[in-house]
Amino acid sequence: MTVKEVLRVHARTRAVHARTQGAHARTQGARAGTQGARAECGNATADAGAGDVGMRVEGEGGPTSSAAPAATVAAGRAAQELGIRRAEFELAVHLGLIAVVGAPGGGRPRVHEEEIARLREQPGFPDGLAERVRTVGTAEGAALLDIAPARFTRLARAGCVSPVTFYLNRYRAVVWLYLADELAAFASREPELLAGRTPLGMRTMLESGADWRPRNWRSQRIDRLLSRTEDPWARTAVQASALDPVQLAEVVDDPYERAYLVRVRPEPVFGRPGSMAAREAMGELMLADDPDEILWRRVNLTLELDAAREDRPAPRPGDDGGIRTAPVRAGARTGTAAPASAAEPTPPSVRPGASGSAAAGVPTGKGLLARLGWRGRGAG
Repeated sequence: MTVKEVLRVHARTRAVHARTQGAHARTQGARAGTQGARAECGNATADAGAGDVGMRVEGEGGPTSSAAPAATVAAGRAAQELGIRRAEFELAVHLGLIAVVGAPGGGRPRVHEEEIARLREQPGFPDGLAERVRTVGTAEGAALLDIAPARFTRLARAGCVSPVTFYLNRYRAVVWLYLADELAAFASREPELLAGRTPLGMRTMLESGADWRPRNWRSQRIDRLLSRTEDPWARTAVQASALDPVQLAEVVDDPYERAYLVRVRPEPVFGRPGSMAAREAMGELMLADDPDEILWRRVNLTLELDAAREDRPAPRPGDDGGIRTAPVRAGARTGTAAPASAAEPTPPSVRPGASGSAAAGVPTGKGLLARLGWRGRGAG
């Protein structure tokens, strides 16, 4: 597929999306009219049967009016009904394309039948959903953009395109995968980077050995985990997951708070690596490894920690364990999450009402850098 074909496909995708929104609005209007008609019919039926109600024998109460809980299905069954593979289903959940709910009493998340019906009603089903989660490697991504694989790798290393996931090959080397939709969007947004000489600034960065692929993957992963929870301590735990134990202890000096962060840290809903090698690779890739990224993560962690301490203290030995936590959203009915910018890190999350002042247990009168424990690292 050439670049022109990629652009045409991207334009058609946007047109289909616009038509989908219009059809959804018309459907909602039709449903509203139907519900109104049903309400009128219900009123008429109630009037007609009022006399019958009085003839019932006392003590023969009718069925209760409590609504039955919505039916759910397991992830494997949902993937089959949606016509996608299990790996594609898990990626769709990670991207927020499919909403899931926690299973009663714990266990693997499940999917409402209403959610499956909603997805099946979308135009282009099932190919449309499968295309939105289609991933490609370097060779296929280069062919999609009609460029050489070496140029594709340089663009990825420079942060122009961000990987969404990875796997380990037989040599235990990390192989990055990219969303085909995001590559098409990049081709339409930055066509000048697909041909001609590489910009001087990008060449200088690449010659210095820079590789933004792990950093962009971390940034997108953190943003998606943050979008699934409102609990201040869980959000702090997400930010803490990007720092090694030494860095974390310098920012969060209370051992009880660090232990609590491990307990409340939200994990990906699906897609946890199974093999020991994959878990080790995941553990290494999750940690920030560049000085400016480490500093940025420490700043985010400090701000989230302030908000968490103001909300409630971390539990201590002897507490009754009745620590309230906000529910974690396992998924959202939204479109594909916007990729993190390769040029600038995502600004720290500061919610309305959250104060940046020091809370209980935090020494007052210290500047932010002093609290971060950043003592001029990298200088001299």
